[in-house]
Amino acid sequence: MELDPSITAVFKKTQLEFYLNGTRIQLLDPNPQWTLLDFIRSQHGLKGTKLGCGEGGCGACTVVIQTLDTSQECSGRVKHLAVNACLFPLIGVVGKHIITIEGIGNSENPHPLQERMAKLHGSQCGFCTPGIVMSLYAMIRNSYVPATKEFRLSESDVELEGHLDGNLCRCTGYKPILQAAKTFITEDLKGKIIGSGETAEVSHDSECSEISYTSEDAVKSNFSCGRPGGCCKDPPKTTGSNYPSGESSSLKRSESSSETSIERSSTSESAISSPDESDSVGISGTTYGKPIKSNEKQSSDGTPVEGTKISSQLDASAPKIEHGVPQYDFACYSPNTELLFPPALRKFDQNPLFYGNSTHVWLRPVTLKQLLLIKDAYPSAKVVGGASEVQVEVRFKNSSFPISIYVSDIEELREIDIVSNGVDLDTIYEVVFGANTSLTDVEVFCKDLSRRLGQRGSVLEAIRKQLRYFAGRQIRNVASLAGNIATASPISDINPVLVACGAFLTAQSKSRVKFNLEMPTFFTGYRTTTLPDDAVITHIHIPLPPPKGIEVTKAYKQSKRKDDDIAIVTAAFRVRLDDDGLVSEISLAYGGMAPKTIAAKSTMKALLGKQWHSSTTLDSGMATLAQEFDLNFGVPGGMPTYRKTLAISLFFRFWHEVIADLKLGKVDPDLITEVHRGISSGSRDNHNPHEQKIVGKQIPHISALKQNAGEAQYVDDMPPQDRELYGVMVLSSRAHAKLVEVDWSPALGPGLALGYVDKNSIPKEANLWGSVVKDEPFFADGKVFSHGQPIGLVYADTALRAQAAARAVRIVYEDLPAILTIDEAIEAGSFFKHGKLLKKGAAIEDRMEDVWEKCERVFEGTTRIGGQEHFYLETNAALVIPNLEDKTFEVWSSTQNTMETQEFVSQVTGVPSHRVDARVKRMGGAFGGKESRSVQLACLLAVAAKKEGRPMRCMLNRDEDMMTTGQRHPIQSRWKVGCTSNGKLIALEADVYDNAGFSQDMSGAVMDRCCTHLDNCYEIPNVLIRGHVCKTNTHSNTAFRGFGGPQAMFITESYMTAVAEGLHIPIDELRLRNLYKEGQLTPFLQKIDQDWHIPLLVSQIHQEANYDARLASIQKFNASHKWRKRGISMIPTKFGLSFATALHLNQAGASVKIYADGSILLHHGGTEMGQGLYTKMVQVAAQELNVPIDAIFTPDSTTYQIANASPTAASSGSDLNGMAIKDACDQLNERLAPFRKKFGKDADMKTLAHAAYLERVNLSANGFWKMPRIGYTWGNYNIETQKPMYYYFTQGVAISEVELDALTGSHTVLRTDIKMDIGRSINPAIDYGQIEGAFVQGLGLFTMEESLWTQDGKLATTGPGTYKIPGFSDIPQEFNVSFLQGVEWGHLRSIQSSKGVGEPPLFLGASVLFALRMAVMSARKDNGVNEPLVLDSPATPEKLRLAVGDEILKMGTVVQKEGEKGFFVTVA
Repeated sequence: MELDPSITAVFKKTQLEFYLNGTRIQLLDPNPQWTLLDFIRSQHGLKGTKLGCGEGGCGACTVVIQTLDTSQECSGRVKHLAVNACLFPLIGVVGKHIITIEGIGNSENPHPLQERMAKLHGSQCGFCTPGIVMSLYAMIRNSYVPATKEFRLSESDVELEGHLDGNLCRCTGYKPILQAAKTFITEDLKGKIIGSGETAEVSHDSECSEISYTSEDAVKSNFSCGRPGGCCKDPPKTTGSNYPSGESSSLKRSESSSETSIERSSTSESAISSPDESDSVGISGTTYGKPIKSNEKQSSDGTPVEGTKISSQLDASAPKIEHGVPQYDFACYSPNTELLFPPALRKFDQNPLFYGNSTHVWLRPVTLKQLLLIKDAYPSAKVVGGASEVQVEVRFKNSSFPISIYVSDIEELREIDIVSNGVDLDTIYEVVFGANTSLTDVEVFCKDLSRRLGQRGSVLEAIRKQLRYFAGRQIRNVASLAGNIATASPISDINPVLVACGAFLTAQSKSRVKFNLEMPTFFTGYRTTTLPDDAVITHIHIPLPPPKGIEVTKAYKQSKRKDDDIAIVTAAFRVRLDDDGLVSEISLAYGGMAPKTIAAKSTMKALLGKQWHSSTTLDSGMATLAQEFDLNFGVPGGMPTYRKTLAISLFFRFWHEVIADLKLGKVDPDLITEVHRGISSGSRDNHNPHEQKIVGKQIPHISALKQNAGEAQYVDDMPPQDRELYGVMVLSSRAHAKLVEVDWSPALGPGLALGYVDKNSIPKEANLWGSVVKDEPFFADGKVFSHGQPIGLVYADTALRAQAAARAVRIVYEDLPAILTIDEAIEAGSFFKHGKLLKKGAAIEDRMEDVWEKCERVFEGTTRIGGQEHFYLETNAALVIPNLEDKTFEVWSSTQNTMETQEFVSQVTGVPSHRVDARVKRMGGAFGGKESRSVQLACLLAVAAKKEGRPMRCMLNRDEDMMTTGQRHPIQSRWKVGCTSNGKLIALEADVYDNAGFSQDMSGAVMDRCCTHLDNCYEIPNVLIRGHVCKTNTHSNTAFRGFGGPQAMFITESYMTAVAEGLHIPIDELRLRNLYKEGQLTPFLQKIDQDWHIPLLVSQIHQEANYDARLASIQKFNASHKWRKRGISMIPTKFGLSFATALHLNQAGASVKIYADGSILLHHGGTEMGQGLYTKMVQVAAQELNVPIDAIFTPDSTTYQIANASPTAASSGSDLNGMAIKDACDQLNERLAPFRKKFGKDADMKTLAHAAYLERVNLSANGFWKMPRIGYTWGNYNIETQKPMYYYFTQGVAISEVELDALTGSHTVLRTDIKMDIGRSINPAIDYGQIEGAFVQGLGLFTMEESLWTQDGKLATTGPGTYKIPGFSDIPQEFNVSFLQGVEWGHLRSIQSSKGVGEPPLFLGASVLFALRMAVMSARKDNGVNEPLVLDSPATPEKLRLAVGDEILKMGTVVQKEGEKGFFVTVA
């Protein structure tokens, strides 16, 4: 692109100069469409920085920018900014130092943060881990002040200041990550630790040795310096119990020493072989033999020939367990060893520059004059700061900006000025922020000055409060105040504050010089303002009230999630009173109530001159607001009643806050404080009486350190292949339509696609696929049945070109009627064939009518539960490499299902399965979403790879993944329950419907499991359950952790709650009265056997969690609080383990190969997705073969090693593969027995293998196992001949306590206790991680995660901006987990008598919903609402607020008029 001569006279086309991980980079002519992430990932060896969402919402791409602080008070100090590389403009790195995960350490020499995260189990799938580590790294680096050698770091900094609010993790439940971060408070930091306690001097050893750390789960310390050994200033400690009263496993701190020692009472009489300290075989540390000389058995000096050629160790060692408490050794942290800021950058010359190509140009001015010059020449040029909005427009809205101006390096626009008439605080009358000031800097400044100003600074506190919860820290670090204003979002957090306080902007252009723009009139419409095209904002002026003015400014925001969420309604209010308490000035500004930020002018007018402290004023204001915000039912953005109710509720809160702040009278404290979250804590019972040499130990995930160092390789991290091409799917933009024409020609040509594949690229019979029924086309043929259905795939030599080509394909549709919801499907009779029933008792003989007549009470209802997006951090990805000689295909896929991938690639390429090697090393999360839906992408790429004879790669963008891969099934149940008047259940009849989407996928199997869990833990003598699979025009829904079980048990607990409330029986009593007893039958006629532990679990957790006292306390609390309510709920779960009636899937194979040097190669059919299966299976093999863990290596999962592998699903990965591995090891042990007899039972494997090889013994074994006992047959109601459906039940109970703000629907989980029966754990640390992670995922399902569609069938929730999963601040504030101990599991016949743990705990997240239900019921009682409450899932803040039933809600209710539809559709 040829630029105007006036520009080229000033701006020179030069290389971009910066530093990357300490290395100087000079980059000439990079792609102008690249972000920082694109550049980083293009570099060899820098794949640790991940693409998770592309919109700055997940944090997987976090890197740290090291730059000089130019503020007056910190001038010259180096600051560390965590930023989203997926958004950050590449031009923005000029003159800065970029640090990626690879720059801080590696697995051989890790940074202490990486080591602690690994050892404390802060990483499961590992895809999010590098981003989290980098966010923490920035926090730790910034907390150290080199001049004073002080650390300013506290638990509050870690948890409550938003350093992690821009990072998401779907696996861990966050707790171990926070624990790892907090070790930097409690450990030896080489400096002074300035926290919430006293300052304490810590060691300055010249050599930093390892330091010991006792897990916080064992001892919660409140020492002044935080060191686990204690500080010299500590008073003597006398007790340190971390367990609730009544727990059998008690921990006590010794009274005789400040050092922490633990005493534990004996807990179990059934402990099996404990570690023998005399054993020569340890967990880690293997030596391998030298190459074999086959003609000699012994060397001349008599030593074994094998010798030692090399040795190995685990990357992250297991903790020592002392008296049941993990003891960790950590490398201590020394800031003096950190990566330095390059000295050359301190002298870096900031010069204007540009770079680009014929279509896109970037300019970087360094003065305001240069910026105005560009805007004068190119008024439409895009001004870019942090690019948090711009890059989203480019990536997801297909916007194109030919000329972009990076303005964040203009220092004169970063200044903050305090304008005053003197030197005292009282003389300050204005604060002026430079347009470039980052939101983080504004937040910090406002926090400091507002505290000093007191009441006069309330406007600054309002700004701080809004910015604290705006986006994530990575965005706040680079986004500017002016950019936030100019974006003119109608739901802006900050703009209402600026409008309310009467702020004004200074703008400037080359022609008009300086001029002011008033904020109250700045916004003219949807994302339009009064700012001229050729002008830029230079300063934002915030006026302060006069010293003696009686003025209050407050700001509010309501969203689905507290941290990093877009607002539903945002508001800022300012009122000034005269000496008589009359309103002299008032401003009420709102976001989320119109297409722009608006002032409630009619209400403001009505309140002027009124006595503020008068209920008449309050009533008048609320009534006028209700009239002024007359939203229609179909208002864009939806939620009309909630938004209107919030608008009134927030004013109601403000009125009370003003009275409290100005001491005008007494108010209810609940009305002037929002729900507050404290610092989290929690415990795990780490005592394992079943621990053996290796099995039962808390081995960190074997890839944990690699994941924390960014070395763990996922599919898209694999090196580029020779002549590789990038594929992008072309997706339907209609929910249901005929394909009139598909014109590929606009997508082909220079700079676009090299080719495409579609329905014509494969035989018609090869175009259908499906896990159970083959009814889904790979490529749409004639019609499309869902928005996001693939029509074809284009491929190009870069991903950006392929994406541009996909957008260029011209498609002509003829729309057809679409069915979206279950209700619509039922009305239209749109079902897939299913027809399965469960019958028990009278239902077997079709005598249910007789039973209903005998029931003293009958309850009927409808329960709905919405779907749930998997939101694995790694989207679906695949790489297909064709071999032209043999016509084979190597298929790397992010899949749980290698066999299905192999079979369908075989089908579409026309080769036998033995020509397709489907492989996966690890997945960045899966949760069922990659069991079947991963197959389609691999197959489309395989078709293209065959056509071109070249490798094909694709990783889906987040929105593509969410549109195409389906989610948890939305389910609706219409149920009828009969019982006696004292609550004994007699009968259940239910019709259950799941929304399958446009193809069957596994929807029938999901319905089967759903029907078999509709009893949860309760005996019902007579049962008739009918399952229905609805065919709709949404994406095809699929497997998701729990597979219909959580939905079913939610329905169960909903009808149990309805019965309890209808009979006025406490729900806990009703549950206890109806719990199964040993010998009773489930609705699928499986006998409850001796493994039934729910009654014991309920009894133990009831006592340990002090349930009765807490329930009484909550009832007392609710009786005295109107607007703040609490609730508590104890929920049990039983989850059946096996692939149920897909009997053929209940099998597994394994291959164990012992090499002559003593190393062991292990393959099995399971895949690793973060659940720790590879780690557990290595533990099993090491235990069986009596070798250290590091002697065994599992490279990947591959169909060339394990044929016909079942998918890793149904929580059966350890059961199936573990037993197959044991079978293989048993064979090998039998062959090695003579050599163990000769060399000793603990002889090194290198010795045994060497000797066995020379004796021509086979050192390879294939293991196999099929699950016995099971074999349920649908339709067989003969108790004598019917086989069990499930191999066993994993069981658990959770108690959750919540607090609800009845004015807004916001809530927090105060405490959760979980007790699980998981048998004898193979690895307790991994199992605890699975339980905590599953619970938090369930918490999201039941309270937060809401999938929405538009009326025309388009999925509206397609990324972290619109779809919210739980974040760090959503987990329980106290989170305690323990395992059932002291019972016998020998009858299980599972590997090591363990139980599957991945799925069962997820439903326990419903304990939060039912606790919230109790809180809502208390509020409804206060408000005189007597109708039964139906609280469907998810119980979002909107649903909770709308259930309260108060007068404000009545004022805010928007009535649906005839013909009106809601803006969004929920499809359950």
